[in-house]
Amino acid sequence: MVEQAAADGASGTTLEALGEALYLEREYAAAAGCYERAYVAYRRERQVIAAGRAARTVAWIVGNVLGDWAVQSGWLGRFRRILAEVGEDSSEHGWALIYESFAEPDALARENLLRDAIAIGRRLGDPDVEFEALVCLGGVFLMTGRAEQGLGMIDEALAAVCAGEVAETATVDSIFCLFFWACELVTDVPRADQWMRRAAKLVQRHNVAGAFCRAHYGGILTAAGRWEEAEVQLVESTRLFDVGMPRAAALIRLADLRLRQGRLEEAAQLLAGLDTHPDAARTLAALHLACGETALARDLLERCTAGSDDAVPRVGETTRLGPLLAVLVDVHLAEGDLDSAERAARRLGRLAEAQRGPYLAAAAALARGRVCVASGQGDARGCLHSALDGFARAQLPMELATTRLELARAMEGLSPEVAVAAAKAALEAFERQGAARHADVAAALLRSLGAPVRTGPKGVGALTKRETEVLQLIGIGLSNVEIGERLFITRKTVEHHVGNTLAKLGLRNRAEAAAYVARHKPAGN
Repeated sequence: MVEQAAADGASGTTLEALGEALYLEREYAAAAGCYERAYVAYRRERQVIAAGRAARTVAWIVGNVLGDWAVQSGWLGRFRRILAEVGEDSSEHGWALIYESFAEPDALARENLLRDAIAIGRRLGDPDVEFEALVCLGGVFLMTGRAEQGLGMIDEALAAVCAGEVAETATVDSIFCLFFWACELVTDVPRADQWMRRAAKLVQRHNVAGAFCRAHYGGILTAAGRWEEAEVQLVESTRLFDVGMPRAAALIRLADLRLRQGRLEEAAQLLAGLDTHPDAARTLAALHLACGETALARDLLERCTAGSDDAVPRVGETTRLGPLLAVLVDVHLAEGDLDSAERAARRLGRLAEAQRGPYLAAAAALARGRVCVASGQGDARGCLHSALDGFARAQLPMELATTRLELARAMEGLSPEVAVAAAKAALEAFERQGAARHADVAAALLRSLGAPVRTGPKGVGALTKRETEVLQLIGIGLSNVEIGERLFITRKTVEHHVGNTLAKLGLRNRAEAAAYVARHKPAGN
């Protein structure tokens, strides 16, 4: 269709409209090709401003969507060259400032560029420029320790999108992507949940949230305990990344989900080759810790959090270092190094004081509480109740259950009844989430407290969630290799799950398993 339109000498307007339609269908490479042809057509038609718009749209798609940064650089060069042909009273100059800010290393200079772009958008009545610059400025504020103000700017940009003020599809997509990134960065589940409820129809209508956005949204859903939804977003994100985009963002978040589920081998597979990726550090360190590789976890975290323990938090440090320090406290405690654990917890506490919001404060309180439990000194109970309150407000069920488990340990010698109640609540939460490894730890603590442990039914039919997934895929005729590719696990692991599934159901082979699935398929399917 694109080639035919170009061959027919279609106008720039026609080709641009076709490019937008392809973009909405997530045919990103084809959309970029269409905008390239629109650029050529507009140049032929001597519509300079329109040609500039087409050039920057190509730059957006090939760079921010397809991940081809060198190609993006070329198209941004064409865009800037075109701007030299038009007067200063064009909103395209606002876009030029926005793109210039992306490459500016100095935070203050970047902020000034974006403020100038906002002013151009407002002066010329171009909401796309105004609110794209505003959401980017909000991101700068987040990275420079002004999270509350930055999130307010992002909220305002989203309000403009929902009101229909923003016209360009790529701008809508960009604003949502930055929003998901911001919410994940500061672990703000309530904000993400509120805006997604408000904007659900708009997102569906515009088909926004490409691969990067889905990866960030999947990370938010994972933190919120909505793991089935998270898996849908993350697996779809990896599928979109397969068409030329870097897959690291989705793979790291999917590994975090697998780690929370207790599927350590799968998490390790997903993280293979990503050991130098900065975004993978926390998940990789947590995986090392879960596997008992504390020295590896400590080495990684100490490199990533290098700096004076007593230093005042640097600009932009809170959002990056907070989650890493929380894991580092656990690593030091696992090694029995109470002094190092206490220093890391103090540093985390200073970071939490520099950023308002419940998550980091709750993480710091949990770290302090764990150190108190391990050392037998301090107000462990008070710290852990503060953490419970913060994680409840942040809507983070796994962290909430983990804190309840720590509270059970703290109360073991003081009030056994309270300890048992806290451990039971943690166990029930872990079981609801499907966090098998954590549930085993909670069950072990309950047994040590002399309390009965209620577990699910045993014997025939008592399949785990993973075994149920494998069974369903056997039912639709997939081979072990295909099941492994679908679930991101090795063939050996698939064989293990298949063997367990057949044994639990009393089946002799895959044919009987497929027949079992057919017999038990819900009516109407």
